[in-house]
Amino acid sequence: MSETRREPRRRFFRRAAIATLIAGLAGGIGVKAFAHGGPGGWHRGGGYMGGPIDPAQMEARVDRMLKHMYIDIDATEEQKRKIDPIVKGAAKDLIPLRQQIRAARKQAMELFTKETIDRAAIEKLREEQIQLAAQASKRFTQALTDVAEVLTPEQRKQLAERMGRFGGWHGRHGRG
Repeated sequence: MSETRREPRRRFFRRAAIATLIAGLAGGIGVKAFAHGGPGGWHRGGGYMGGPIDPAQMEARVDRMLKHMYIDIDATEEQKRKIDPIVKGAAKDLIPLRQQIRAARKQAMELFTKETIDRAAIEKLREEQIQLAAQASKRFTQALTDVAEVLTPEQRKQLAERMGRFGGWHGRHGRG
């Protein structure tokens, strides 16, 4: 592969890693996964909300994503030392919420496929999901704000720019 073809690909994977970091932290939120449910979860292949996640796998994934983010924003050792526990703590806190959201999604599919639709049960489940989403969103926002306080204004701009160019979950190589 030529060097000119390798560089855009490398940039894409760096951007994907940053977005995946945010997705991993937001994994407990699951609002999209629940609202856009259907067989297979968010991406129809079940990836995002498709199965249980092992805490060791989560930590390895977060480590990889942080490594890429640190390179992209040229983080100092002091910043890395402060950011690591913030992000890892949030990821650990969001795992149980993610599991609750997965269980609720399964429950929703059961409710929607019964012979008789139980509107009260569906509404109760919806209200519970809103509470879980609010809990996860609050924890995610806290972590994001804590990380932002560690970064310089220029680093925050770099990170936001990279996230903006990536275009959200799908980027320019997907639907976004």
